[in-house]
Amino acid sequence: ADTVVVSPHKVYGPQSNDLVLQLRKRGIDTVILAGMSANLCVESHLRELLEQGFKVFVISDATAAAQHPEMGDGYEAAMINFRYIANEVMTTSDRKIETGLNEFEPLAWRSKSFFDFAD
Repeated sequence: ADTVVVSPHKVYGPQSNDLVLQLRKRGIDTVILAGMSANLCVESHLRELLEQGFKVFVISDATAAAQHPEMGDGYEAAMINFRYIANEVMTTSDRKIETGLNEFEPLAWRSKSFFDFAD
């Protein structure tokens, strides 16, 4: 598969770059997100891509966030939101990643998916 680099890279989502355009030009309708700032970058990308009509999956064990003794756990806050709004939250060992997101169309998602590492 081709690697697509969009620019400029923005911390809080793809609104000001051409990510959505690049995905649509390639017929991609599913995005798998992971990154190191779950409650900021990853969640912002998730929300915007959902608003744009994409199916969005988050890989929980390939995602991290800051923890602060007074402000709380950014990772746990993001995971709560992900479970409410993402199409699905999965792990890197999830069988669906190996066999395809739709068990009736094994591996078909690979040709129409784009891995967007938000950080």
